[in-house]
Amino acid sequence: MVKGFRASAVSAGLKKNGKKDLALIVSDHPAAAAGVFTTNLVQAAPVVLDKKRLLSGVCRAIIVNSGNANCCTGDQGINDAIAVTKYAADALGLEPGHVMAASTGVIGLPLDVEKIRRAVPGLAASLSGEGFADAAEAIMTTDTRPKTVYRQGSIDGRTYGISAMAKGAGMIRPDMATMLCFVCTDLEIASTELQQALVYANEGSFNRITIDGDTSTNDTVLLLANGRSGAVADKKADFRAFAGLLAEVLGELARMIVEDGEGATKCVEISVVNAFSRRNARQLADTVANSSLVKTAFFGEDANWGRIMAALGRAGADFDPGRVDIWFGDVKMVENGAGCGGDAEAAATDVLRRKTFAVAIDVKTGNKSASVLTCDFSLDYVKINADYRS
Repeated sequence: MVKGFRASAVSAGLKKNGKKDLALIVSDHPAAAAGVFTTNLVQAAPVVLDKKRLLSGVCRAIIVNSGNANCCTGDQGINDAIAVTKYAADALGLEPGHVMAASTGVIGLPLDVEKIRRAVPGLAASLSGEGFADAAEAIMTTDTRPKTVYRQGSIDGRTYGISAMAKGAGMIRPDMATMLCFVCTDLEIASTELQQALVYANEGSFNRITIDGDTSTNDTVLLLANGRSGAVADKKADFRAFAGLLAEVLGELARMIVEDGEGATKCVEISVVNAFSRRNARQLADTVANSSLVKTAFFGEDANWGRIMAALGRAGADFDPGRVDIWFGDVKMVENGAGCGGDAEAAATDVLRRKTFAVAIDVKTGNKSASVLTCDFSLDYVKINADYRS
């Protein structure tokens, strides 16, 4: 992990399978804090609490549980989120207002705070500079594997690090963060600049992915910077370099989420090029990426380009269908709105057999572009979500 941060994880008994379900991330010194949260009108109790506490710009710890979303739980849910942060604060000797909370899991069930209270002392006692991997495992729900990224940068000869973890495999839609992500850096940077860097990095990463078109109630990305490396981002060039590195980190995590999508067998980049505006390009790419018919065609390895054309037509963006070109990988499947024939379809089908490929759509109305990462819809996606609570 980066300097001055420790983490840990335990099983508190919130998950039925007995796996790790409670994680703690702690900065040994006060850290500047930034965050972005779900745009869903229905927001979990930890989201409501964290948005208020983030106004101070300072955070010392984050306590995270999986197995229960603590959402749609009324005033009791808020009280429970506050209680959980107090348990952590008391164990660590911190101000409760400097502790953030996050939850993920089933919506609508009361959080068993007594189980968390009993687990916190052991959680605090097991904090370690090597505990990041355990924490990444504990925040998983339907994920098949933990997701972590580490990168280094330097300023004036001083090296700083960025450690990040994320969870997410379903209920993923590019409307803010669409999952949980926690990022720690030992760079010194003001909270206002930290927030700007996070918004920038988030827009190009977690806001450009989709698995099923659903935006969660608990989406949270928190970024802490404690300055322990001695590197200071006090110049514009240093800020831009950090923001770029952060974007790389979140971009890699975003791809990991799509690749680990519930039941997914394909990771597909949908790109729209030569659109009239970036907004139009994004509308078109989003609509194709979220189309159930397009996603099931990907699963079936069926080069059904008509479904892509139909999705484009309902996106609400201006373009001329008679000028559209579509590529599956390096195979041109559609030219000026018409199919390129059986040989092209056979070649495109070979592209669809790959685990990762790209679909490029040229609408020829301007010079703006946008891309979104998506996955296929498989039979396993339905099975996973049909009995998620049982």
